[in-house]
Amino acid sequence: MEKELKYEQAMRELEAIVRKMENNELDIDMLGAELKRAQTLIKICKDKLTKADNEVKNVLKNCEE
Repeated sequence: MEKELKYEQAMRELEAIVRKMENNELDIDMLGAELKRAQTLIKICKDKLTKADNEVKNVLKNCEE
């Protein structure tokens, strides 16, 4: 299993993939693999943002009580 990436690491890798796509640096074989990796990275980032959002909401809720 892959070591869990930090949000910033996942974003940097995702940004690098986007740059490669924008600069037409990927051939068709690499494109498929990079798109799958990007999908995984997006899920990682989304999950981390959702978790952080829930934690903030819980803290705010506890402050109101």
